[in-house]
Amino acid sequence: AGDGCLMEGINHEAIGLAGHLKLGQLIVMWDDNNVTIDGKVGLSSSEDVLARYRATHWHTVSCDGHDPADIRRALAEAVADPRPSIVACKTIIGKGSPNKQGTSGVHGSPLGADEVAAARIELNWPYEPFVIPGEVMADWRALGARGAAAHAEWNAALAASGKAHAFAAQLAPVADLAAPALEAHIRAMAAEPPKVASRVASQQALEPLTEALPQLIGGSADLTGSNNTKTKATGPLTAEDYSGRYLYYGIREFGMAAAMNGMMLHGGVVPYGGTFLIFSDYARNAIRLSALQHAGVVYVLTHDSIGLGEDGPTHQPIEQVMSLRLIPNLNVFRPADAIETAECWALALQTPETPSVLALSRQNLPPVRGAGDADWTGAANRCAKGAYRLKAADAARKVVLVATGSEVAVALDTAKALEARGIGADVVSAPCLELFDRQDAAYQADLLPADALIVSIEAGVTLGWERYTGRNGVNIGMHGFGASAPAAVLFDHFGFSADKIVPQIVNKLNA
Repeated sequence: AGDGCLMEGINHEAIGLAGHLKLGQLIVMWDDNNVTIDGKVGLSSSEDVLARYRATHWHTVSCDGHDPADIRRALAEAVADPRPSIVACKTIIGKGSPNKQGTSGVHGSPLGADEVAAARIELNWPYEPFVIPGEVMADWRALGARGAAAHAEWNAALAASGKAHAFAAQLAPVADLAAPALEAHIRAMAAEPPKVASRVASQQALEPLTEALPQLIGGSADLTGSNNTKTKATGPLTAEDYSGRYLYYGIREFGMAAAMNGMMLHGGVVPYGGTFLIFSDYARNAIRLSALQHAGVVYVLTHDSIGLGEDGPTHQPIEQVMSLRLIPNLNVFRPADAIETAECWALALQTPETPSVLALSRQNLPPVRGAGDADWTGAANRCAKGAYRLKAADAARKVVLVATGSEVAVALDTAKALEARGIGADVVSAPCLELFDRQDAAYQADLLPADALIVSIEAGVTLGWERYTGRNGVNIGMHGFGASAPAAVLFDHFGFSADKIVPQIVNKLNA
């Protein structure tokens, strides 16, 4: 890590958590050169970095970053200490560049041909670019051979222990195991569909998942009771007990998301973590890196709309769902009821190289599924194509209402009101537009036909929905920030009711 890295907010989040958990196998090598892009560190910072680390229960040690023997000495101290360690390696940035060393001129800018030539002389480096000296290559290959031997020895010990099968089961990919773990749960809900918030439905789905899949490791950024992320099977992971499967991350959204990425990339576990959807902005860069690094973590983002109510516009997501959909290789799920929530969990765990967001409601949602799910299996997952026809028109179809999450129930009410006027209306539930976009053209055209008025209903920004509704469609959504009031009052005020949507559709049909 460099001087600038240690200034970042996530550094404070990460070291606080690591120190609290006493992660003694963590060693940070700090390139302490006192230079950032703008110039000397003193332009922007006067803190005592090592004192800050010590204050968060880290071991600190310094060394000459240009002296291999001193570096080894410092590393030996770090390895021996039970706390996480930072090694401050005092260096001269660009050492060997006669005219630029020790300045920001070598922090991200090319030296230039003349300075490179001068540095070669200064460093006595006669080798051509990309040529690795033989003695260096030999050392690297010896290191690889040593590692291979240690790996073989470890595998032999595992085989002799008689625990190889249990160990393999603990690390087995969850992709094929999630749906079977949910079968009984979904079939039970089909018999008596519950009216619950999708965040509660998520916890209900997590109970059998975490019981069946020891690879799952959960957590929340200080919102466990609101995110509903803890289950009976996931005891706390603490400094005294690393066998736990639930992390209390504290108010560290960015740090939580980054830690989840690290665990997923390491392998052996599948992390999920919760916070409010509005706070996903704090974690945005790590969420983006989940997608970029093909780390299939699961973000449980609750309180997903104006439906959270009285906390008001500071906590009500408006642009977050659509903005998350902009990130490549990220599946954004917004389920409409308890059964869809369980189906979305199954899908999220089937994509180890694609991270997922579950955008979940605070408020209770009426069931929209049930009757056809009594014999549910993974193959019958209706959310698997990203969107599906929930209700077919009774009269001749003129309108298709496509909605997500809590607004699917609004779409069903609207369809009923339209049918009462003799206007046939399909209702399409679209819990994951990314999966829908991957379907063939025939499937997409069947759900959203060119001869019908396509109407989107989602309690968020409408930008992006025109891709599905077309230039002549109607997009019902939010056109500004929310307000502080009970959820039902807000939905009516902002136009998410059949009474306010039907006239817009009728006017469009008659235009």
